[in-house]
Amino acid sequence: MQQTTRRRAFALALAASTLALSACQNLSSPVIRFDRQVNYGDAKGVELVTNEFGSSDLQMIAEKMTGSLLETGIFQGRPTVTISTVKNKTSEYIDTTNVMSSIQTALTKSGKVRFVRSISQMQQGVDELQRQNQSGLYKQGTTAKVGQMTAAKYQLEGELTSIVKQSSTTKDVYYKFTLQLFDVEEGTVEWQDEKEIRKTSKR
Repeated sequence: MQQTTRRRAFALALAASTLALSACQNLSSPVIRFDRQVNYGDAKGVELVTNEFGSSDLQMIAEKMTGSLLETGIFQGRPTVTISTVKNKTSEYIDTTNVMSSIQTALTKSGKVRFVRSISQMQQGVDELQRQNQSGLYKQGTTAKVGQMTAAKYQLEGELTSIVKQSSTTKDVYYKFTLQLFDVEEGTVEWQDEKEIRKTSKR
């Protein structure tokens, strides 16, 4: 009697497993549903959602600064450049590192310049050198040597400012992004340019 019961239980479990496996095989891919429909847009499209600083402004600034820098012909022999911080003097929270990252990416792709670690990234490089040379984990002759980093010839510094005017019906925001290229050794400004953006909306 017990043996018959066990056989029936095993048969039922096997049938359930077969049905579950069949159901899984019939699913081509998982479907995730949301209450709101999500659409992909053109990342280069003009953003007109609000008159606050947005992706279109970032892209316009990066294109203007990159083009202006490359037109000067100052980057002869692929000099080294480091990036300093961009001061955000607006009343908005703006991640200005995104602006400089876009500029750095475009300049690097041009092949006209080499970038060295920025001040904010330097500690990561120091930590890696110490790990390779002091941990005893690596073969001799394969570790990076201390004191061999290439110094920057130029430094990029910038700032973003804004002027906001508003009435009962209209809000006007004026942005100005200024970027400077300094000769690190001489302390001279070798290049400077700015991009102005005005955005007006009805309240």
